Amino acid sequence: MAVITKHLGVCMDHSSAHFIEYEGGKKTTKTVESKFTHNEKQRSLSKSENLMHHKEQHQQHEFYKKIGNTIREYTHVLLFGATTAKTELLNVLKADHNFAKIHFTVKEADKMTSDEQQAFVKDFFKHQL
Repeated sequence: MAVITKHLGVCMDHSSAHFIEYEGGKKTTKTVESKFTHNEKQRSLSKSENLMHHKEQHQQHEFYKKIGNTIREYTHVLLFGATTAKTELLNVLKADHNFAKIHFTVKEADKMTSDEQQAFVKDFFKHQL
């Protein structure tokens, strides 16, 4: 039985992740948002800086967990974006043996429109296949 290769691009920062599935010419997209918004940060910070950092870490962990649950189904994942979030996520996932069989690639990228994100993923995987 042949293994089906599934490719996924994830354009992300600390507040959202945009998933672009790439299989041949077909693309599907989905977005996951972090619950730790700017307003949430201001509200927590007004109470205590320690509380704000604890809440931010907890919600960032939940955000990465949601992303991991989607990534789990794929064989090759491209993580890209302008912030360090992609590397932070990769470190979290590499510590979990459930992600050991997934091939990850991390690429630095400037802020992009949805169309630019899709073209970036298509171009990357077109050269990988």
